[in-house]
Amino acid sequence: METNIYFIILAVIALVGALMTITRSHPLSATLSLVVTLIALAGLYALLSADFLFVIQILVYAGAIMALMVFVIMLLNVKEEQLPVEHGIKRKVGLTLLFLAPLFFLVERSIYSQFGTTSFTAMGPGFGTIKSVGQLLYNQYYIPFEIVSVLLLVALVGVVALAKRRA
Repeated sequence: METNIYFIILAVIALVGALMTITRSHPLSATLSLVVTLIALAGLYALLSADFLFVIQILVYAGAIMALMVFVIMLLNVKEEQLPVEHGIKRKVGLTLLFLAPLFFLVERSIYSQFGTTSFTAMGPGFGTIKSVGQLLYNQYYIPFEIVSVLLLVALVGVVALAKRRA
């Protein structure tokens, strides 16, 4: 029962963080909202007993990748007057939450029909461990893994090129 409460709390935090990420016009506040979303996602991994995914989510995504994004934002040095003015953000967030409310009921119903209960328990043995993640990445998904690494490299080179051109 308490796992359900933790799930609901973390899911709401993740959704609010995601909404704040897409509704903020200032890039730094959007990035910090994304950090909140990623930390809530790490908590959801912890609820699933995926210890490795939990630690990697915190260290790599909420830590290293977000530090890189904040560095890039600071490097680009966007002035406050260059940013668009935010209008009616509270109304937009409220309407979005209103339209997303039925989604909660659909998710709960699908979980109940799938598992016969709305209780969130740990996945099967080995889920989220180093061995299972490594086997999936390097046996089954090695091509998408390499494609993502090349995309990250291209993005980093692009940011450095943009920053040098501005300076």
